[in-house]
Amino acid sequence: MAHDQTKSFFRFLPLGSAIRFAEEIHDIIDHAPMFEGLSFQEVKAMCSFMDCYAADRGSVLIREGERSRELLVVLTGSVDVVKNVADGVRERIAKVGPGQVLGEISLIDGMPRTASCIADGPVDFALLTRDALDEILVIHPRLGNKILLLLLTLFSERVRHALSLAAPQTAAYAV
Repeated sequence: MAHDQTKSFFRFLPLGSAIRFAEEIHDIIDHAPMFEGLSFQEVKAMCSFMDCYAADRGSVLIREGERSRELLVVLTGSVDVVKNVADGVRERIAKVGPGQVLGEISLIDGMPRTASCIADGPVDFALLTRDALDEILVIHPRLGNKILLLLLTLFSERVRHALSLAAPQTAAYAV
């Protein structure tokens, strides 16, 4: 039941439906806090709504400023998260690896991407679109709600981290 993904991901090598890799994906994300509490059956169900891709080193998986409604789960390799800070200068703000998620904010709100994500070497990733998440919510409401809560927790952690780095008067809003 994998879905046709957005045209922007056609530039990567398609590996097929994530359901083909459900056991490997479960093993990878089983150690990731984002997916804590998902059983193998739930991971398998989620995989039936995702496709997998491979990207070469230097590939831009997510481009800052683009509008998109997909979430990526890094399966192999590592990805640099970079932000444009001034006059084309990029600053690395994070490095993520297997089991970690990218793009959760735009998956939810559809607003422009807040940073770019660039493959640090060969990377395999699974892609979950907003349409697929909506389908999960209809077909597997319990799983859909678990995913939403996991995304909310991840989003909350990232906001709290960003606010802790901000000026004290801004951090006061993290209640």
